[in-house]
Amino acid sequence: MKTLIALLLLALPLTAGAQDWKVDPAHSTLGFTGSFQGETFHGTFKTFDAKISFDPAHLEQARFDVTVQLASVDTKSPERNQTLTGPDFFDTASDSTAHFTTKSFDKTAGGIVAHGMLDLNGMKQPVTLKVDFKRNGDHATLDVDTTLNRLNFKLGTGSDWSAISKQIPVHGHLEMTSLPAH
Repeated sequence: MKTLIALLLLALPLTAGAQDWKVDPAHSTLGFTGSFQGETFHGTFKTFDAKISFDPAHLEQARFDVTVQLASVDTKSPERNQTLTGPDFFDTASDSTAHFTTKSFDKTAGGIVAHGMLDLNGMKQPVTLKVDFKRNGDHATLDVDTTLNRLNFKLGTGSDWSAISKQIPVHGHLEMTSLPAH
């Protein structure tokens, strides 16, 4: 009997892993910043789904899987929103979503980074996110940041769009609640 208990206790650390989290969409944001003719504008995506499994102590089991409804873009300008959802940018008539999935995580001197793949506008490109995770009991916040080159995703490649910034900072802020272990 003592041998069985000892084996079970030794197996406990092997069963620990990344925590699954439920995202609170009402208190979470996914946005970007751009500029047009020198004027800065901000945009958010009102509809996105994020499946998050994360624990800084178990990065080998961590996963982000995020799907964004591109037509939900809001820059506080109906004209700009229409342009962004049109054929020169997100082309939501052809592909209505963007999808990001992680491949791996690393701890660096600057913190945790997530390496993944973004599928946007028919283009799949590697993306690295800076990750800031803060846990408070069964609640947590997850902030991620990156900068995308819009031309890598064939967004606004025509000469009409040369006055739009090519480097687009992206920021996500997720408010989350832990899910029960399964």
